[in-house]
Amino acid sequence: MKISELEQKAGLRALNEYKDREVESVYISDMVSDIITSAKRNSILITLQTHKSLIAAANLVAAAMIVIVKGRVPSDDVVELATRTGIGVFTSDLDTWTFAKKLVQLGLE
Repeated sequence: MKISELEQKAGLRALNEYKDREVESVYISDMVSDIITSAKRNSILITLQTHKSLIAAANLVAAAMIVIVKGRVPSDDVVELATRTGIGVFTSDLDTWTFAKKLVQLGLE
């Protein structure tokens, strides 16, 4: 599924411009070290975190996109960094569990 399709179907709000890549998997974590060691290329990274280290970790593993749950919004400098790396940053008002269930309903795991 393409990011733009997921944005629409999951009710996400884009915080920046992004490359419309194909999403291949889902990874959920709030720990940067865990993301670096376990997230896969072209994954959706779901987290509560909003700091710059998150963008660096997502870039390192070539994540397709980042979804920040519970309506949290990162600062402008974090969004700017994500834009420079080409990673789309999105926000959802849903909590992590509810958003993950929605992804399963859409056929992503």
